[in-house]
Amino acid sequence: MTLLEARGIAKRFGGVNALDGVSLAIGKGQIYGLIGPNGAGKTTFFNCLTGLYRHDAGRFWLDGVELDTRSPDRVVKSGIARTFQNIRLFAGLSVLENVMVGRHARSGVGALGAVLDTRAFRAEETAVRARALELLGYVGLQARRDEPARNLPYGDQRRLEIARALATDPRLLALDEPAAGMNATETAVLRTLLERIRADGVTLLLIEHDVKLVMGLCDRVAVLDFGQLVIEGEPDTVRRDPAVIAAYLGATVGDAP
Repeated sequence: MTLLEARGIAKRFGGVNALDGVSLAIGKGQIYGLIGPNGAGKTTFFNCLTGLYRHDAGRFWLDGVELDTRSPDRVVKSGIARTFQNIRLFAGLSVLENVMVGRHARSGVGALGAVLDTRAFRAEETAVRARALELLGYVGLQARRDEPARNLPYGDQRRLEIARALATDPRLLALDEPAAGMNATETAVLRTLLERIRADGVTLLLIEHDVKLVMGLCDRVAVLDFGQLVIEGEPDTVRRDPAVIAAYLGATVGDAP
């Protein structure tokens, strides 16, 4: 029941091997964690998966079909959506409009229909708006739908970015440090949201430096270091691995979370 499979993914920047033959498999319905120190290759892996970078070697499969990663829009249409380590919202657009932008990735009418303001375009826009409002309710932001995105507090902006990604109807949602900068209350709200997303049938791939969150939330965890896969397995197995404890958790075996 594998949803995403990566085999031998490699990416070089000059003489640096940012990814060196990374292979992993994510099962349908899992929350899968990807951890490691800064510079380990985690975001590079995301960027290769989602079409921002062209990897130098290796292949991805989504639900048994080789994934076309030549451009981000192809990846989105295949069923993968992502968020970014640094929030990338349209700050001047409203909260609602930001989610509608994501929904337009599934638009079927096209630019000509928008220019001509056809009946099909108007019907689709009504449906897009309705779905965006539904998703804002899902993440707890419907009451702020008309505010500019820039006015939202940090934790709300993170949830808005997730809502926009969900608007593309992903099978796999890739989240790059969604809890970064959050306080304990915001992190607890985020965890509840991610568990709900998984319960509703979306598989999640999570980069996160909050090791406690990763170990408590994820079904399986992979550790990268210098572009290589160090270990992959269930959280209890990973967090007790001596190399992981020493290099990534900064603790002795007895102190592992």
